[in-house]
Amino acid sequence: MSTPLDQRPATAPAPRAAHGEGNRFSRLLKQRELPVIVALVALVAYTSANNPAFLSPQGTKDLLLNATIIVILAAGQAMVIITRNVDLSVGSVLGLVAFGTGTVFSIAPEVPIPLVFLGGMLFGALLGAVNGALVTFAKVPALVITLGTLYIFRGLNNAWAGGTQYFAGDRPAEFGALSVDTVLGIPVITVLALVVVVAVAVFMGGTRPGRDLYAIGSDPDAARLFGIPVARRTLTVFIANGALAGLAGVLYTSRFNAVGATTGAGLELDVVAAAVVGGVAIFGGSGTILGAAIGAVLLNTITSSLTALQVDKFWQQAIVGVLILAAILIDRLAGLRRAKHLREKEGRHV
Repeated sequence: MSTPLDQRPATAPAPRAAHGEGNRFSRLLKQRELPVIVALVALVAYTSANNPAFLSPQGTKDLLLNATIIVILAAGQAMVIITRNVDLSVGSVLGLVAFGTGTVFSIAPEVPIPLVFLGGMLFGALLGAVNGALVTFAKVPALVITLGTLYIFRGLNNAWAGGTQYFAGDRPAEFGALSVDTVLGIPVITVLALVVVVAVAVFMGGTRPGRDLYAIGSDPDAARLFGIPVARRTLTVFIANGALAGLAGVLYTSRFNAVGATTGAGLELDVVAAAVVGGVAIFGGSGTILGAAIGAVLLNTITSSLTALQVDKFWQQAIVGVLILAAILIDRLAGLRRAKHLREKEGRHV
């Protein structure tokens, strides 16, 4: 005959399992990316309900293509912002690399495409190194440095390009096909962007240098005390961000019909907005690459959705502005709430 003691082990695990499921659900609700994903799904559902062509095969392909460049730029920008910095020159870097790519193809049409990608990334990395060196060694705030290099790089592009433009017909057909061909219905350049996001996300979350970037953004002085090479890590981040901007510049040349002196102008604000809307704290120390990528997709989808719904362009810009302010305020409130919770927890242990 069974006794109460015999039955206890069989019934004890149930509450623990339920408690574990509750904890997992609670953690899911606290994910910074969740509100962005919900907003994206709701936006797509509402737009497709009012305009069935929005999610047609061609419409979906256009959505992915339009987001691709910003997704790559947002991944790099997120790394910089996490370290409590910002890079406002990425649009100008993209413009220089894009025009440089067009120039290379005009001079040497038979140049191997992989070599063009490598050259574009190295060019971008060099420009990123200029930003990183000025920030780390001159110890001037990144906002000031990159605002200056934004205009310097743009001026160099204007002087280089002048009135010259390179069009789709000036590049090899196989290079332009990167934005036309698909893999399982996904454009090739979008697949490349996804690979970039996954690689950067793994670096940030799964390696010591990546985790160091979060420590630097949370408290640079404390990071130094723990032996983290703050200057070297910061310089590396700017170089990596420049390389990704260079990659985006090469893909821009494949994606769009023309590149010239104004290519990439104004993109820097969209990139910062994508990272912030995606949950990357503007004050550094928190956020994910995945969140920044989703934020980029959301902002591009908003523009496409409002265009499909025939909403005035002014309201498109206003809505993006509201989203940025809301993301910053929510992040600030969440930070204050976490600080209050930590103080209360420390008080209970005193």
